[in-house]
Amino acid sequence: MSLLKFESMLKTNNIYFFDLSEFEEIIVHYLDTGKISLAKKAIKLGLEQHPQSIDLKLLMVESYLIENEVEKASRLLKKIEVIAPHNEEVFIQKATINSKKGFHKEAIVNLEKALSYTDDKIDVWSLMGMEYLYLEDFKKARISFTNCIEADYEDYSALYNIVYCFDMQKQHTEAIQYLISYIDINPYCEVAWHQLGRQYFVTENYKEALTAFDYAVLIDESFLGGYLEKAKTLEQLSNYQEAIDNYLITLELDDPTAFAYVRVGECYEKLGKLDAAISYYKKAVHEDPLLDKGWILLTNLYFDQENYYKAAYYISKAIKIDEDNALYWRRYAEINLRLSFFEEAVTGFSSCLKLGDTSPEIYMGLTDVLSFLGEFNDALKVLLKAQKTYQNFAELEYRFVGLFFLLGKEKYAFTHLTSAMKIDFDYHIILNELYPTVFENTDVQKLLKKHKKAIE
Repeated sequence: MSLLKFESMLKTNNIYFFDLSEFEEIIVHYLDTGKISLAKKAIKLGLEQHPQSIDLKLLMVESYLIENEVEKASRLLKKIEVIAPHNEEVFIQKATINSKKGFHKEAIVNLEKALSYTDDKIDVWSLMGMEYLYLEDFKKARISFTNCIEADYEDYSALYNIVYCFDMQKQHTEAIQYLISYIDINPYCEVAWHQLGRQYFVTENYKEALTAFDYAVLIDESFLGGYLEKAKTLEQLSNYQEAIDNYLITLELDDPTAFAYVRVGECYEKLGKLDAAISYYKKAVHEDPLLDKGWILLTNLYFDQENYYKAAYYISKAIKIDEDNALYWRRYAEINLRLSFFEEAVTGFSSCLKLGDTSPEIYMGLTDVLSFLGEFNDALKVLLKAQKTYQNFAELEYRFVGLFFLLGKEKYAFTHLTSAMKIDFDYHIILNELYPTVFENTDVQKLLKKHKKAIE
């Protein structure tokens, strides 16, 4: 009612009288809804009618801080502190300013002063806990949030923060013990059961985790997070059909998400139901076209089915989203090799090397494609780069043999053939597969037979 009266006053330019509590109610409403200019008008009019009000002046400080006018807020606070040196809100706002400036220890000092002047300590403990979090002092932060819980067992924000502190300290066993003791007092708290399940999940106690998530969704049948975590746990226990059922519940409870579609698809893939998997992967990328994971899952599934044209289409989608992913370029190269698109395969392998994937398979793949294309000098350059990292590597040495022969450098070729046979004679089949004319060379055959006889 007072809000309507105030807005009517603004429209008519009439001046109405409001008592102090009405002004506070109006201002807090505007601050909470982000209507700062209206809040400031209400503060101005309020101070005209109640010029001695400390509470209105403190609300002005709050409005300054929302607009990041820190110096104005500081100056006004100093004046208020002279008049009301024992007002807890003065020290809370001073702590807010300290925090904005990054002075978290000073903020804690002011919050401790606020504690000594207030009867409503929960909000101050909560603010103090956040300051300790900024300082990464998780033990003291946990103590602050524990104080909140002891004062109000339904302060779930504090409960989340306590578990977060345990997580940051990797104290999962202690977190489990704390949550069990909390549940003993507040057994119908779905949040606590959910957090307990998460801790069991992290410690790979999946059966216990499943029990905890079961309780969470029994207490609150619309608990989206509970069903999600339960489904993930069922996956770990290889109960893929039950996992699917729980993911599908999340899709009924809320708007569909690409994440849930992907998880359902992966479960179907593990069950060998590939058409269903494809269907859900397609739903995922329809829901979120920028989800590269959805595109790569489709790519891999079609690749495994030897449907390389579809795989090529989907890998191109993934690469457009994340062109700096070496794994995608590797798959791109592999697909194009299967399709005999050798220039594209060269692009794929070269991109892998540029992005830091310098595994021997990439070097050898690029070398082999360049060799097939007759680009023997370029292939040799790739091998020489590989040799700097992978020395005494038989698969590289046999490729040196083939390339040096093709380039007419037989002396180098035989030197590498000798080295290759010493490292691993059995890999000489590479010559037959990649460089058959070199393998059939009379001198090469003689050397291979001589070495074979020597090691038998």
